[in-house]
Amino acid sequence: MAVCAAAAEVLVGSHPSLELLFEISGVPGPPPQAAHHTKWKAWLFREANKPNADSLTMLGNLIGEFMDVEPATDVELWRSRREKLIQVLETYHLRYFPGGRVLPTGQLPAEIAQSDLVGKPSSVEEVLERLIRGLTLAMYPLTNRRKGVLALSFDAESDLQDLLHAMMRPWINDIRAEEYVPSYAGKSSRIDFLLPEHKLALELKYVRDLSHGKTIGDELTIDIDHYRKHSECDRLWCVIFDPRFHLQNPKGLTNDLSGIRSSPNGKLDVRVFIIPHRK
Repeated sequence: MAVCAAAAEVLVGSHPSLELLFEISGVPGPPPQAAHHTKWKAWLFREANKPNADSLTMLGNLIGEFMDVEPATDVELWRSRREKLIQVLETYHLRYFPGGRVLPTGQLPAEIAQSDLVGKPSSVEEVLERLIRGLTLAMYPLTNRRKGVLALSFDAESDLQDLLHAMMRPWINDIRAEEYVPSYAGKSSRIDFLLPEHKLALELKYVRDLSHGKTIGDELTIDIDHYRKHSECDRLWCVIFDPRFHLQNPKGLTNDLSGIRSSPNGKLDVRVFIIPHRK
């Protein structure tokens, strides 16, 4: 009931709008006849405790928008309420993941499951793939630090770049950050990270909002045209961090950009990672 009450506290709206939210979140009706302040927790508690109910999916669907989307106003209040909900979940051995997923503490979403991360890497490509797919795991202890210690945030492209740079340094000797590439169409550019020993470049993108999500493909297409001209770059790995799921067609974006991209300027083997992963 405490978890249900904490979830209900962050649900704001009229009775019809919240009843619709419960419906699309997979919480069966009918709603209980109760006052506004008790109706939502009682409804969730009733349905989540029925035999065979997928209670964590219901809970995640209900709170997902609140947890993942920063409001345009009253941001400090939102952060305070969000942190309170996280603490209640942790008290009852639950953990929230982006995309409306609530799992028992110690259990991870399939894309970052511990079984995928064990074993000794056999190549630099395997090291890099593990680091990239483990970015959200690496963020968690930095954004959820002990009481009284400043928590770090990862709200911009530069935050993501710094984290991945720090993770790569124990594994790779020669990492060139912000490496210039020859000008293309009168414009110069920089590679986020160039690993010249492996002729591999890394470009990171942070999807800020829905509008930006629509232009990511165009940005990376321009980057590919630039990077093809670099003599020490045969491969480009594009890492797109989309924590609030603003990309409308991630699979289509991956398919469009991946593979050998050739032009009179050269060719480049492109690989795309979208973090967090989704099917």
